[in-house]
Amino acid sequence: MQEGSLFTKNELRDRLRVFSDRTHAGEVLAEMLEEFRSSNSIILAIPAGGVPVASRIGELLEIPIDIIPVSKITPQWNTEIGYGAVSFDGTVLFNNELIVKLNLSTEEIERDLKKTREKVYRRMKTLRGKRQFPDLSGKNVIIVDDGLASGYTMKVAVDTVRKRKPARIIIAISTAHEESLQILINEVDAIYCANIRGGWRFAVADAYERWYDVDEEEVKAILRRIILSLQ
Repeated sequence: MQEGSLFTKNELRDRLRVFSDRTHAGEVLAEMLEEFRSSNSIILAIPAGGVPVASRIGELLEIPIDIIPVSKITPQWNTEIGYGAVSFDGTVLFNNELIVKLNLSTEEIERDLKKTREKVYRRMKTLRGKRQFPDLSGKNVIIVDDGLASGYTMKVAVDTVRKRKPARIIIAISTAHEESLQILINEVDAIYCANIRGGWRFAVADAYERWYDVDEEEVKAILRRIILSLQ
């Protein structure tokens, strides 16, 4: 695939606390994604934190929203470190370099993978129920999350979407580390990221004034409210 385009807000580069909350981040991204208003597009939100961001984008641009259950694989002793990711369709990606650095055993990896798969399948069941995953063929698919650190969760989402033959794959994220964006830019048609940051230390939460872990009950409430194409 030819390298995609990267769109950002230069005035927000390397700044902290640029969004009041996830709803505000969705508003900023909606402005950047204006060309997709009322188009043949669908937004796929990564639960849980990506859902509030995506719901605001969808509301403002009149684009249907659904979810794509994926999750990072983390060691038992640190849930912030992701050394891979799992998708609801069984796709698995590993960061082998990080696995070596963390000195993880085969048994530890198998345990963490099993736990992550159970989480993803549970979310697929509780958040989607009996509804089929939407038909993505010929559509612009906009994958949304509230931030991008290592990029593996987003990459497994992209790989899952690509199998379904969309017209274009677009990533829309509030904040991201610049190195992770470079890994993904060759995987998609375009990336829209409001707040790009560099440096040795990066935390998604640092882009927000109000940050908290979004739970599944909040996600369910949002999905019930927007209804959209989840029927």
